[in-house]
Amino acid sequence: MFLSGLQVLLQWQNFLIIPLGLALGIVVGAIPGLTSDLGIILCIPLTYGMEPTMAILMLLAIYCGGTYGGSITAILINTPGTSANAATLFDGYPMTKKGMAYKALSMALFASTIGGLISAFALLFLAPQIAKVTLLFGPAEYLALAVFGLSVIAGVSNKSIFKGLIGACIGVFISTIGMDGISGTTRFTFGNLQLMSGINLIIALIGLFAISEIMMKSQYNPRTDKKVFDASSITKCKITKEEYKRCRKPIGIGSLIGCIIGATPGTGGGLAAFIAYNQVKTSSKHPETFGTGEIEGIAASESANNGACGATMIPMLTLGVPGDGATAILMGAFMIHGMVPGPMLFRDQGNVLYAIMIGLIVINVFMYLIGSVFTRFYAHITRIPYEILGCIVLTFCTAGAYSTSNSLYDVYIIVIVGIVAYFLRRMDFQLVPILLGIVLGPLAETNFRRALVLSDGSLSIFVTRPISLAFLLIAAGTVLLFAWKTARAKKISPRPR
Repeated sequence: MFLSGLQVLLQWQNFLIIPLGLALGIVVGAIPGLTSDLGIILCIPLTYGMEPTMAILMLLAIYCGGTYGGSITAILINTPGTSANAATLFDGYPMTKKGMAYKALSMALFASTIGGLISAFALLFLAPQIAKVTLLFGPAEYLALAVFGLSVIAGVSNKSIFKGLIGACIGVFISTIGMDGISGTTRFTFGNLQLMSGINLIIALIGLFAISEIMMKSQYNPRTDKKVFDASSITKCKITKEEYKRCRKPIGIGSLIGCIIGATPGTGGGLAAFIAYNQVKTSSKHPETFGTGEIEGIAASESANNGACGATMIPMLTLGVPGDGATAILMGAFMIHGMVPGPMLFRDQGNVLYAIMIGLIVINVFMYLIGSVFTRFYAHITRIPYEILGCIVLTFCTAGAYSTSNSLYDVYIIVIVGIVAYFLRRMDFQLVPILLGIVLGPLAETNFRRALVLSDGSLSIFVTRPISLAFLLIAAGTVLLFAWKTARAKKISPRPR
């Protein structure tokens, strides 16, 4: 089957369509509001006349390219193109402010490629074994996984864990707006029909980061705040051998976490990136440098979110259960081209399936080649005067918000969320805990209620199941370790006289 799949893959048409899909994905991923999910949806009609292998490879290229492309705007303008790149904000934008945009972009590309290759090999060789593990996950395990994800708040709250918890509560509150998925009851809509569907994650993302960032720079003065970058110096700041060596461990941790979280249905690259970033920061010998422009932070988050890309295909192809939103759309594309994901797919169309899995490796190699050519051009975006760049960012954010559901209501929402986020930032609140609350709120709430139904209201279900207990213990250990390191750092640091 492997050799037959390789023969199907080695057709010149496939090697033309992969770069095209990657280019589309990178562009779509880099524009806030236009996610890789939307890119796949828009391009599915273009694949109707293609061979199944060629069609799926194009859509997979858009998926991988979009996940990587979101890091470009996260690093350059403090606005992640997709939710999967939100963790890249911590150190990506601070590096840009230090004049190291090219180095940050280069590490994002390198880590994305390594993470993507590791997940592609995991899909190719370990898919059935990993799928068996994910079958053990029930409501209790998903709740414990969400708690583990929320433990990241301890590591990203910087000065005040209390403000971080308040931010997480705000995020969870936002996630409860709309119709309850279990009972069908509407919550916090105040009679507004538009709010019944809730607040879209991408809309919240644009408002939290892009609009609030524009408002934070409302006092920008081009005469006094203008920064002049030497065109030749931008691309001279390259990654050193020592930095590559330092980033091997974060990339390894990020790729492993990305594969594990990605293979768990209903999670995705965003959660994987946050967990990987927190684990790398906690285990680091210099955690105080994270958040100030630490290249290891970019390596961890970008290897994790791209490491999830191939892994999300594992439950879809082996069990017929999509790993995230993008793979749910890809599942529909498989069916359109006469392939029904599940155990029988390996038997009935094994050669095409192996061609696609091997093709995912080729996609990541092409992504590195294309990114290497264009990274130096991305870095020059920092030379654009902010009075021009701010207008461009606001235009793209507005267009992206409107295109999400073709509604002006979403444009109003990003403005409201942006204003609230602006005032929270002025009060030294971190925005990432809010985003974590929005992402993990539905996962935690839904599975908490399902688990209590299964246990007749007993909370013991969360500690009697081994996987659930393990996640809860790891979450508690992570928080305690971070608290110990923080207390130790305060004790060692000299007190001001």
